[in-house]
Amino acid sequence: MRPSTPIRVVIPAIGVDSNLIRLGLKSDGGLQVPPNGFPAGWFTGGPTPGEKGPAVVLGHVHWAGRPGVFARLGGLQPGDKITMTRQDRSAAVFRVVVVREYPKSTFPSAAVYGDLDHAGLRLITCGGLDRTSGKYEANLVVFADLIA
Repeated sequence: MRPSTPIRVVIPAIGVDSNLIRLGLKSDGGLQVPPNGFPAGWFTGGPTPGEKGPAVVLGHVHWAGRPGVFARLGGLQPGDKITMTRQDRSAAVFRVVVVREYPKSTFPSAAVYGDLDHAGLRLITCGGLDRTSGKYEANLVVFADLIA
């Protein structure tokens, strides 16, 4: 698909229907995260959803003691569909391939953000909550491929 800024993500299997904000890089080179629990955000430094390569969308699992936009992301299963509405009024429809959790200390950046020979989507949120410290020790990543 031609480039077009994504404006909405819909994931029926987990009840997500969210506008998108734009996210870039922080001064330390890490990805920005949305400033609140809603909405989700699209990383502007990569492909737009539907273009060749991995489009990246981030959202919080919790925010201020409440569920965030991606609170139920871990419930996605292979085959579930994700629709990204784009500014040009087209829709990029993706199918979940796999859902993985990675420790933050060994996050596989190349596998998540690396080049693809097709249009892909990566949805990312926190995972691995340490109940003692209250900190998230991992990231949950949904890998999906364009189907329509």
